[in-house]
Amino acid sequence: MDNATIGMGVIALLVVMALAFDFMNGFHDAANAIATVVSTRVMKPHTAVLMAAVCNVAAIFIFELKVAATVGKGTIEPFAIDYYVIFGALAGAIAWNVITWYFGIPSSSSHALIGGLIGPALAHVGPQALIASGVLKVIAFILISPLLGMVLGALTMILMSWLFRHATPRRVDRWSRLLQLFSASAYALGHGGNDAQKTIGIIWMLLLSSGLMQAGEHVPYWVVASCYTAIGLGTVFGGWRIIKLMGQKITKLKPVGGFCAQTGGAATLFFATALGIPVSTTHTITGAIVGVGATKRLSAVRWGIAGSIVWAWVLTIPCSALIGALCWGVGRLFL
Repeated sequence: MDNATIGMGVIALLVVMALAFDFMNGFHDAANAIATVVSTRVMKPHTAVLMAAVCNVAAIFIFELKVAATVGKGTIEPFAIDYYVIFGALAGAIAWNVITWYFGIPSSSSHALIGGLIGPALAHVGPQALIASGVLKVIAFILISPLLGMVLGALTMILMSWLFRHATPRRVDRWSRLLQLFSASAYALGHGGNDAQKTIGIIWMLLLSSGLMQAGEHVPYWVVASCYTAIGLGTVFGGWRIIKLMGQKITKLKPVGGFCAQTGGAATLFFATALGIPVSTTHTITGAIVGVGATKRLSAVRWGIAGSIVWAWVLTIPCSALIGALCWGVGRLFL
């Protein structure tokens, strides 16, 4: 078997791994889009999952590929990218997703992927492999996205309270259930638009580093279509362990609270995607849920559970970076 055949075989393997990560992203993060609409009993779980999956894929027609460009060309210097780095990144991110899914921890698939990239790149080249502006932007939004989601969720809740101040509880509940259908759809669109593009960015990076694409070329449409399809299929199968935690254990939500949390979270995702910033949909919706709960009273939020989730956020990048670096070493031995 010649080197060209070996090279194409490795590329095919990495594309399959990237799509497997994308599938797991949808599977792992399905709860982000539908947890509140399921926990408030506005939609049945399987109906909500199908709605979210359709919206994940429909995002292909709405968002530009700015997040994909950030991941593919804005985090790691091109000279530091090879097959082994990409293998380590994907293997590290997939491994961390499996660990956190198994224990029902709503960690960030997005930051698992970024950490998975950072670890192998550092092991391969050193600190000069990192594009500081891109990496710092991602790290900054670990804090900014949940805070923005929290503020927008709380403001939406306050606005709804004012608009329906003279309405009966039954009328508020009826309107909130209808509005939640739209807010859940919007959040699922934002989820697909931001998260599918991260995998597009990885495959884009792979094609550029292998010479199959030139720097000025647009990412092939088959890459875009396959990544959006993969995340939609992952969402269909759902992350049921995490749905319960996100929907009810942080704070008890009524339909109006679910609508406000999803609206605040969706607005945050649309904003970040327009700027080309890969953010965590998990962080965003968690912040929005906390913001909504805190408008009632601070004690309505189970801060202990929220704190354990924050620890998962803090550990995601370093843990996935470490696992990615180890996988990079394994890849060099066997690929």
